[in-house]
Amino acid sequence: MADPYEALGVAKNASQDEIRKAYRKAAKETHPDLNPGKPEAEKRFKEINAANDIIGDPDKRKRYDAGEIDETGAERAPERHYYREHAEADPHWRYSQRSAGAGRGREPDFDDDIISELFRGRGDRGAFRMPPQDVRYTMEVDFIDAVNGARKVIAMPDGKTLDVAIPAGIAEGQTLRLKGQGRPGSDGGAGDAYVEISIRPDARFTRDGNDILSTVPVSLGEALNGASVRVETVDGAVGLTVPKRIKNGTKLRLRGKGVPRGKDGTRGDQLVKIEIVPPEGADDALAEFMAEWEKAHPQHPRGRSVT
Repeated sequence: MADPYEALGVAKNASQDEIRKAYRKAAKETHPDLNPGKPEAEKRFKEINAANDIIGDPDKRKRYDAGEIDETGAERAPERHYYREHAEADPHWRYSQRSAGAGRGREPDFDDDIISELFRGRGDRGAFRMPPQDVRYTMEVDFIDAVNGARKVIAMPDGKTLDVAIPAGIAEGQTLRLKGQGRPGSDGGAGDAYVEISIRPDARFTRDGNDILSTVPVSLGEALNGASVRVETVDGAVGLTVPKRIKNGTKLRLRGKGVPRGKDGTRGDQLVKIEIVPPEGADDALAEFMAEWEKAHPQHPRGRSVT
């Protein structure tokens, strides 16, 4: 398996934020949903997930940099102490045995700390034990799926796929915990999978707490005379009544069309900002009409001037 720093294209001294950004960029480019029928993209996607699992986690990154675990997260064998080390040691220390010197004030040879280090993590037969390990992923979801909830599939580095339920109303940066979906331990059991949610921007909507903000363009005539217009919501298009003589920038409220607040089923609102669009194809007749009209109805778009 490739070095995780090389897999994500970051330097070994990169900050956690730089690693996170590199992972998100690479995951977006190689996600199987965006690259159907491209096995090389799927392979690359698995590689960057495996790399992020190691260096995207600050604790695992420290252990990897220290040589305690390898690129797969498996424990490395501890450094062994060989005969030469003891042969070149202090004569009062080498070759002495704790059993022979017990109670006689003799210096120990292979002390308990060294023995413990050599056999730490080993089973009765001397095999290394690997404890269950957690894994971490970042998943991008559409704005509407984050609001309404959805089910998505994650491809794991080992080829396994996870069916993830995205709860309605989830926010940017929230993390889902999938119990028992991490890496298994050698003695049974498995760690957990943690999935951090990243929400793709939507050109139509933005979120403000549990409210959704959007804009609807109206003509000058609609703004003056009032109108019924269609407005996009996360549930589909609905009708919106524009009152007569509405001002540019006014926000109209669509109740219950926002983000779910919790399990009680209540939702925030959608605030629709009115954007008055200047007339297309304006001609001299309209210009003359407006000039005459403004003589009788003086306008002060920049405020009244001080004389």
